[in-house]
Amino acid sequence: MATSKQLLIALSIMAIFVPSISVVEFIVGDEAGWTINFDYQAWAQGKEFHVGDKLVFQYPQGAHNVFKVNGTGFQQCAAPAGTVALNSGNDVITLATPGRKWYICGVGKHCEVGNQKLFINVLVQELSPVPSPSPSPTSPGQDQPSSASISPASRFGLVAVVMGVLGAFLA
Repeated sequence: MATSKQLLIALSIMAIFVPSISVVEFIVGDEAGWTINFDYQAWAQGKEFHVGDKLVFQYPQGAHNVFKVNGTGFQQCAAPAGTVALNSGNDVITLATPGRKWYICGVGKHCEVGNQKLFINVLVQELSPVPSPSPSPTSPGQDQPSSASISPASRFGLVAVVMGVLGAFLA
């Protein structure tokens, strides 16, 4: 019995010190959203994008769209042939792999003239107890998530799960 209690205590202590992984949801363009005449490179500067994070492109449905392109498509503002645009007005892209990512609007000349394009570099998710960016404040009455909504795995939740499972085995 003493061995089971020691195991429970040891596992509980380990669970407390296991770092949590944060997933950040970025509203592209913050309050401006996905629109023309906005500097998305300035918006992305200083932000760290990691595998698992999400990009949310918000815009009036029908006014814009989102294409994932390669570097050449980004420079030429050209969507790949046969690619279907995201066009819901609330498009969520989960960053699944590390590396360079390019996104453009394919409506009219929004990319060429309106500079409606985004380039980011996605990093490998590191185990860290601290989320990468700080959340931006939202405007009053806004019912949308902030530009960086942080959803960390709770250490205390992990402790509760470990203790619950071990408690079930010890009972």
